[in-house]
Amino acid sequence: MSIYSRILLALDLSDESEQLAMKTAEMAKAFGAELNLIHVVEPLSFAYGGDVPMDLTTIQEQLDEHARTKLDLYAEKIGYPVSNKIIVTGHTETEIHRAAEEHNTDLVILGSHGRHGLALLLGSTANGVLHGAKCDVLAIRVKEED
Repeated sequence: MSIYSRILLALDLSDESEQLAMKTAEMAKAFGAELNLIHVVEPLSFAYGGDVPMDLTTIQEQLDEHARTKLDLYAEKIGYPVSNKIIVTGHTETEIHRAAEEHNTDLVILGSHGRHGLALLLGSTANGVLHGAKCDVLAIRVKEED
C-alpha cells in the first residue's frame, strides 16, 4: 500500500493550473493513487458583501459551467484517470477541507504563487488549507507564464 492512496488536487483555473495538474498526475501515477480534482467557485455575493440588488443566479451558473468545462479539459490532458471532478460554491479553504474528508484524502495538492510583502502577511489559500487540513498538504510552486 502506498503512502498516498487518495490525492485531491485543488485548482484555481489560472494559467498555471495545467502545469500543476501535470505534476500532480505524475505524483499520482508514482503512488498509484486515486486522483480527484476540485475547484471552488466563490459566491458572487462574497465579492459584493452579500447585498446585491439583483439576481446573480445566471452568472453564478455560468461560472460553474466554465469551471466544469475547464476541469474536464485538465482531466483529459493529464493522461491519468480522474475519479471525481468536484465543483462547489463556497469558501475555498472550507470546501477543500470538506471534500478532502468526504473522499478520505491522504494528500491535498495546490499551487502556490510565492506571494511576497503584504499578500504574504495576510495569508493565502495554501496557508488556510494547510492549517485546517486533517491530512498532508503539498503546495507546489507554480511559475507564472509570461
